[in-house]
Amino acid sequence: MDSRATENSVLPMKNVTLTLDEATLAAGKHYAQRRKTTLDSVVGDLLRNATLADRKAAAAEMVRLMNKYPGRSAGKRWTREELYDRPVLR
Repeated sequence: MDSRATENSVLPMKNVTLTLDEATLAAGKHYAQRRKTTLDSVVGDLLRNATLADRKAAAAEMVRLMNKYPGRSAGKRWTREELYDRPVLR
């Protein structure tokens, strides 16, 4: 298993197998070569960017829903003991 350093840590890397037609593979290698990187890095960056966009969209939706349905606690704060001392949890 390979490892890749990020800003704050080293993440373990997994190998995957991709199936590509020859033209796409050649174009991908050429694209990576022009950018002085590897095809592996290009594919990894594409997947990271795509999944980051999904996570950002999900977080934005959660914030939208929290703003739309702010709750009715009227400022009441509960302690941990109060939250877990309920019949349904006993």
